[in-house]
Amino acid sequence: MLLLICGLSGCKDKTLKLNHPKNIRGVISYKRSFGDLNDLQLIAAQSIGIRPASSRKAVEAMKGKLIHLEDNEYYILDSLTHSLPYLVPKASELLTHIGSNFLDSLKAKGLNPNEIIVTSVLRTLDDVRKLRHHNGNASEKSAHFYGTTFDVSWKRFEKVEEDRPMQDVSSDTLKLVLSEVLRDFRKANKCYVKYELKQGCFHITAR
Repeated sequence: MLLLICGLSGCKDKTLKLNHPKNIRGVISYKRSFGDLNDLQLIAAQSIGIRPASSRKAVEAMKGKLIHLEDNEYYILDSLTHSLPYLVPKASELLTHIGSNFLDSLKAKGLNPNEIIVTSVLRTLDDVRKLRHHNGNASEKSAHFYGTTFDVSWKRFEKVEEDRPMQDVSSDTLKLVLSEVLRDFRKANKCYVKYELKQGCFHITAR
């Protein structure tokens, strides 16, 4: 039964918008498809990025070279407790394109819209020292130092709210679609990607 809410602005459809999934394939193996190790990402980061900042105060002097990230229609930022929301222009553009293509892919595959969540961006030397107290895997030679690298969660996504209620899309399905998007960018030599199992993210460096 079609439920319509009518008012001065006209009638609004309040029926549940269902998913109609199609052509969702993902990649053969996350580990094999996204195995760009830190040494490789570090070379790319150093070639197009800023010089590492010792502290968050030092980042202030580099803001002319960086784009400040904010929540938008393509992605949202996590709490970023150990990083700052800045990227060099090339990496910022890559992130926007990934978010845009992800939304386009969801639509083409009959799935309701969800935004990617950025969990880590620019880190200072101080940030990494503090992070290593909690996470021994945090590298002292991090590509995150250069403003070229960001992490995108494959566990969590942000459901886009519209005027009508929408059926949820499972995180496993969203992960499959995101993997297809990242595979295409990687094949086009736009970025390096490392699948991080424990951290629950894709670790991405622009190139």
